[in-house]
Amino acid sequence: MHTILGIDVGASGVKGALVDVQHGKLHGERFRVPTPQPATPDALAVAFAEVVAFFDYKGVVGCGFPAIVKNGVAHSAANIDQHWIGTNIEEVLGKASGTRVFATNDADAAGIAEMRHGAGKGEQGLVFLITIGTGLGTALFYKGVLVPNTELGHLIWKKNKPVEAFCSSGARERLKISRTDWAKRFNAYLLHLERLFSPDLFILGGGESKYFETYKNLLTPQARVVPAQLLNNAGIIGAAAYAAENKETV
Repeated sequence: MHTILGIDVGASGVKGALVDVQHGKLHGERFRVPTPQPATPDALAVAFAEVVAFFDYKGVVGCGFPAIVKNGVAHSAANIDQHWIGTNIEEVLGKASGTRVFATNDADAAGIAEMRHGAGKGEQGLVFLITIGTGLGTALFYKGVLVPNTELGHLIWKKNKPVEAFCSSGARERLKISRTDWAKRFNAYLLHLERLFSPDLFILGGGESKYFETYKNLLTPQARVVPAQLLNNAGIIGAAAYAAENKETV
């Protein structure tokens, strides 16, 4: 069995697990440390290295990271410290952990996992994965191929604010609205994406996907809408799959 360590860097936690990349399953338990506040490059590198050390792991590591990622470099910083912008994620985290790190956008990582091993397996049309958490992450696939770094949680919505300020889990908690009221807001977002892209399938991931049955009837796009199957493990599994792919090209 071929196992690779996948690590998902989130706004609140840095989670990792060994992944059987062939079958898209965790091999053993997850390990989590809190994301440092502020999540500066130095502080986050220490947390990342702690996760790697827990598994006593020496191979390549896949990392799902909450930023636009191009060639290993962060080009945004939505829910982490601004000092990450322009920083080479792979170099900083690799140096701290003593491993070769391959980093990709966190929503893209979750999308890779769902397309290979979850709700998107075998889908050949236009597919959106939306992670609903502190913010909104998006991953877009056509005929199974990723269009990276879409960041459609940052579409400008009302009062010149991004849509994630309107209908993410973080927004629901901050505004203290019911899940029903939140779902109506989220549905407006899905309908907007449908007008722009005409997708065939929406896959909903992140923490809010656990409650899909309670609000699915409030979602009205013509496209199919389904919950992610890998739940909060998708980011870890997809990060490991990304590393497995890219280590072959180095």
